[in-house]
Amino acid sequence: MADHARAARMAKRIMTIVASAIERDVKDPRLEFVTVTDCRVTGDLHDATVFYTVRGRTVEEEPDTDAAAEALHRARGQLRKIVGDQLSVRFTPTLRFDLDTVPEASAHLEELLAKARDIDSRVRAQAEGATPAGEADPYRAPADETEE
Repeated sequence: MADHARAARMAKRIMTIVASAIERDVKDPRLEFVTVTDCRVTGDLHDATVFYTVRGRTVEEEPDTDAAAEALHRARGQLRKIVGDQLSVRFTPTLRFDLDTVPEASAHLEELLAKARDIDSRVRAQAEGATPAGEADPYRAPADETEE
């Protein structure tokens, strides 16, 4: 039976260990602009997936995600050893690194929301001077007994 609370605590700890190890222990210049964003551990605590993003050297420059992925793949054993030393559990989970696509997805959603706001403002501008087609009160009111 899986202990989800323990897996969540272990994932958080693995995330901080890997982030600090990339910053301090792994001497690869391709990992200079890598940021660890999330970690998920399976219920049996044997596999950990570490999510990361890569930023470019400048604002205009595209990040080199392929080089970062290769560097993380090469440093996977060293990072697992560091995680095992600091985690002190019976079985050190295997590490898998996945590129985090949340920033791109959120940017796409922001674009869609901007389009929707633009369309809403245009519809609102068209509806400003509009009047209802038909009566002002289209609902039938019950006839009063006194009007007869």
